[in-house]
Amino acid sequence: MAWELIFGILIILLIILASAVKVVKEYERGVIFRLGRLVGARGPGLFFIIPIFEMMVKVDLRTVTFDVPPQEVITKDNVTTKVNAVVYYRVMDPEKAVTQVENYALATSQIALTTLRGVIGQSELDELLAEREKINKKLQQIVDEATDPWGIKVSAVEIKDVELPKEMQRAMASQAEAERNRRARIIAAEGEYQAAQRLAEAAEILNKTKGAMFIRALEMIRDATEEKATTVVIPIPVEWMEAFGGGRE
Repeated sequence: MAWELIFGILIILLIILASAVKVVKEYERGVIFRLGRLVGARGPGLFFIIPIFEMMVKVDLRTVTFDVPPQEVITKDNVTTKVNAVVYYRVMDPEKAVTQVENYALATSQIALTTLRGVIGQSELDELLAEREKINKKLQQIVDEATDPWGIKVSAVEIKDVELPKEMQRAMASQAEAERNRRARIIAAEGEYQAAQRLAEAAEILNKTKGAMFIRALEMIRDATEEKATTVVIPIPVEWMEAFGGGRE
């Protein structure tokens, strides 16, 4: 009986000793409570706690990524759209993460969700599509400020996808096509304008230089006869007669 009692006591002591030894990894911290009161965070590595009187809560310090599920939101210009996002955060103060909020992961996700709905509801559709970086920065700033008392650092909030109704997609496609047609017409008109300017400058130069029109006419005749034409009719303006001295008195 004595040996059995000693053996039982040894087993109990081993169990108590095993519960007193704690090991946390490099990316973890152990928040210690003694009789319900916060003692502090320990780790990484091996350390001991007082069994029964102390307890430990592990906190992961690595960056956590989670998706905000698609949210159907009405934008400021009354367009219904579905938006989802991704949030990156990490625990900077494990003591606050344990003592200031019941579940910091759930709380951070809910803050991100409500912030996404609020910011998108205050933005117009064009701003959401063209200035996404600005909206991402605004989302990150708001969520980071809200979670800062919990010892959480939100490093980024990125909008992943913006889903528009099919009617709005068709309207935007028509608008884009009309814009492309407008630009094409402007470019064509600009080309005609530049061509007209060059022709006017060329005509002015030919008009100022005596004999230039005559030489140009000869070049035209040469080009026309290169194709073995049998008959070539070229009208001769009166101004050309000056090249032959017909304008002299």
